[in-house]
Amino acid sequence: MLEVSGLSAGYQVSDVVQDVSFHIDPGEAVMIIGSNGAGKTTLFRAVVGLLTPSAGEVRFEGEDIAGMPAQRVVRLGISFVPAERHLFPRMTVQDNLSLGAYPKRPDPENMAVVMDLFPRLDERRSQTAGTMSGGEQQMLAVGRALMSNPRLLVLDEPTTGLAPKLAAEAYEALGVLRERGLTVLVAEQQVPLAMAFSDRGYVLENGRFRTEGTSAELAQDPEVRRAYLGVT
Repeated sequence: MLEVSGLSAGYQVSDVVQDVSFHIDPGEAVMIIGSNGAGKTTLFRAVVGLLTPSAGEVRFEGEDIAGMPAQRVVRLGISFVPAERHLFPRMTVQDNLSLGAYPKRPDPENMAVVMDLFPRLDERRSQTAGTMSGGEQQMLAVGRALMSNPRLLVLDEPTTGLAPKLAAEAYEALGVLRERGLTVLVAEQQVPLAMAFSDRGYVLENGRFRTEGTSAELAQDPEVRRAYLGVT
């Protein structure tokens, strides 16, 4: 579904991500793990059209989307949930969700799916986003992304700022989406949760992939265990 080849991207004259290649097959969940500053956000921004790569290719279902504007990438079937969420704080839950379908009109079936997945949002349809808890805002950010009916959901550290219980609940909801056939690419620092959720993963260090493998293989890698799982 997604194939990234030799991708380099950064800001001004400096590439943060250098010569990165990876792929995602339909129905897979793939994780990118790495420390703060490793380049995860830069990589995702280049994939979803928020940053133009300096080199390399990004192909989605065979079409080269490298450098394509983000609004066109969304229409092709990729939705992005940034770590900062970027909700509209003075707008209601209902209106934030409706904007996720733009430029189309909100599909009642998609809205029903989101409300079924996140019943708390259904209870708070008329509440403004800025008055919600961190966990509720994360639900809303994911729900808004789902309103465009994506085939690939890209999540940048979805558990940022969440208590352990809420982080676990977030991944339970993502598991339901996977069961429904959604393909997921996730960057995460809560590595045990991401490993339990994902089929495969890549370890990003200083803008380059150091290693890759199935989640089970990475869980047994001594360096991964020491650096990301706290196990010696």
